[in-house]
Amino acid sequence: MGRENKLSIIGQVQKSLDSKLAIGESKHQAKIAGVAQDHIYSWNTYRTYLKHGCYFVKWAKAKYGCKTLEQARPYVDEYLQSRSHLSAYTQKLDASALGKVYGCSTKEFVATETRHRADISRSRGEKVRDRNFSESRNKEFVDFCRSTGLRRSEISELRGNQLVQRDDKFYIEVTGKGGRTRLAPVIGDVKNVVDRMTFAGSEKVWSKVPNGADIHSYRSQYATKMYNSLARDRDQIPKGDRYCCRGDLKGVWYDKQAMREVSNALGHDRISVIAGHYIRA
Repeated sequence: MGRENKLSIIGQVQKSLDSKLAIGESKHQAKIAGVAQDHIYSWNTYRTYLKHGCYFVKWAKAKYGCKTLEQARPYVDEYLQSRSHLSAYTQKLDASALGKVYGCSTKEFVATETRHRADISRSRGEKVRDRNFSESRNKEFVDFCRSTGLRRSEISELRGNQLVQRDDKFYIEVTGKGGRTRLAPVIGDVKNVVDRMTFAGSEKVWSKVPNGADIHSYRSQYATKMYNSLARDRDQIPKGDRYCCRGDLKGVWYDKQAMREVSNALGHDRISVIAGHYIRA
């Protein structure tokens, strides 16, 4: 601890998170090996955890004079409780960040609020930034997003030669979070996507991604359309293949088989994420 104590408490947070970086490594393979929780696989996650870790240690330093992570550790629960007025999603993020900083499970901390789908504000309703973005003037871009389901970062780096044709279907080969490669089926306005990517060749398909574009909403529309095209008739789905929602969606259920395909197309591993954040069926 001697050398570490020479670092500021902010520096100690950064050092702890730096030691867990695994940028470019496969999160999927790490999950199979059972070690995914020990590492951080994307810069966005790293920056988010660093920000929330720093919120905590600044609080611990101001209130208790803590100069090391070790000194601050006993106050984690109190800090999390002081944040109980925030959304359940922010509380979970705080706990996840501190779990990563301290290299422990969030189960070691005081329980946070349960997350409910009805509380999700992302891509729900009009935001201030939306008023500066016209979907009609950016129709080609919006249709492209709705037809591919790509993340903002993936669209920003997308090149035309990532288009793949197999038989009579088109896909986009993407290396997403955790360095995992997937094939995202092109649905909807296929001609728009194929023409745009063919024209781009080895160059970027989009030179700039509009800040006001609600990419998550377009991914949701992509997921819902894909799910509806794949889901079996309800009376043909065996009970073992039914995904039953909980919480405020109790009583709603989906076709697990179709959900897995949608999950793979979006670059997620858990179908619970698809049910809670994407499908609007």
